[in-house]
Amino acid sequence: MLRIITDFDGPILDVSERYYRVYEFCLEKIQHPNQPLTKLSKEEFWRMKRACIPESKIGMKSGLDQAQGQEFAQLRRKTIHTQPYLVYDQLAPGVSEALEKVHQNPNLDLVVLTMRRVWQLYSAFNSYNLERFFPNDRCYCLENDYVKTRDIDDKTRLMERAIAELPPASDIWMVGDTEADMIAAKNHGIKAIGVLSGIRDRAHLSRYEPEAIVNNLSEAIDLILSPSLSHVGEECLR
Repeated sequence: MLRIITDFDGPILDVSERYYRVYEFCLEKIQHPNQPLTKLSKEEFWRMKRACIPESKIGMKSGLDQAQGQEFAQLRRKTIHTQPYLVYDQLAPGVSEALEKVHQNPNLDLVVLTMRRVWQLYSAFNSYNLERFFPNDRCYCLENDYVKTRDIDDKTRLMERAIAELPPASDIWMVGDTEADMIAAKNHGIKAIGVLSGIRDRAHLSRYEPEAIVNNLSEAIDLILSPSLSHVGEECLR
């Protein structure tokens, strides 16, 4: 059996609108009365976010001073995963078809492994009708009361738990959009594919040397199932 482990935000959900709305909210909250600001367009904001520009610098690029930039970053961290903004997430294009393709193949085992908490993951399942693709024993996420450390460390620990609990597979692939996905996979000897539909750009993902970088989940699945995987992967990384 071939196992595909996928992250949730990025490969499955497009989170760009949520992140931009939180950016707008935090900018408004931190702004001094009558302080002139230059709000970034969504495209410019998302380009900076995908290039891993620090939050404080994004705030300062918008006209905040250094101290405000730090405030902006702290407020964003408190706000970004809250219920009022999670509703702005949308299914990434082609995701339903890609998940259905895996679901219909008896030789594929699909697992989701995400930094979302239990309530956040299952709320999204309900909103986007995804429950049928991910049985409870194929869902790995953070407990609601889990105290987060770093995404890289938390995701690596979650991957370790998944490997220990899941039945053996002949081949395992991780599909993700961040360095945490790439590092967690490689720390456990799992091949990784980076997708550009999420929060990191090609230049940033390339630093972590995934087997391939593709545009989205659908392309990742096609690549995993391709008999000429190694050749295509080399092309994708160029």
